[in-house]
Amino acid sequence: MAVQDQLALPPITAVHLADDGRIPNSGLPLVIFHAAIDPRLADAEAFEVLFKNNGWVPEWRASIYPYHHYHSTAHEVLGVAEGTARIMVGGDYGREFDIAAGDAIVIPAGVAHKQVLSSVDFLVVGAYPPGQAWDLLKGERGERPKADQNIDRVPLPATDPVGGLDGLLTELWR
Repeated sequence: MAVQDQLALPPITAVHLADDGRIPNSGLPLVIFHAAIDPRLADAEAFEVLFKNNGWVPEWRASIYPYHHYHSTAHEVLGVAEGTARIMVGGDYGREFDIAAGDAIVIPAGVAHKQVLSSVDFLVVGAYPPGQAWDLLKGERGERPKADQNIDRVPLPATDPVGGLDGLLTELWR
């Protein structure tokens, strides 16, 4: 990889979140690609094109639920198309991050996430690897061990939703 290619990569934050007994989280890191798309050019269509071109299927445009939830049957990427927000990942004992237009957050199956606060114009695009259909779990009594079994069966994506076949996520998640 040439030096100029390295400079073109967006800065990232990668965080591992441990099982807290209620929320399984994952051995895979949650990855935030800061300014995956230039914030001045970010919109829903730009994220849909980016994700689709990199082998992930855009499925919706909305906000992020304001309660802890996770998906046991799919990995997820959220592209911040507009606005800003503070999110919490990992459940009640997790961590908070500020995100803004242009950022992309890749959430491994099992990792809890919620919106803590946001600007009024906050909008994200949600996408998933091909063939992965998401469920919605909240860490309630009785969800596990089925959720754990589901998470163990979710295959790693073939591509990084931001960087494609040779993207950083494929390296971090192998």
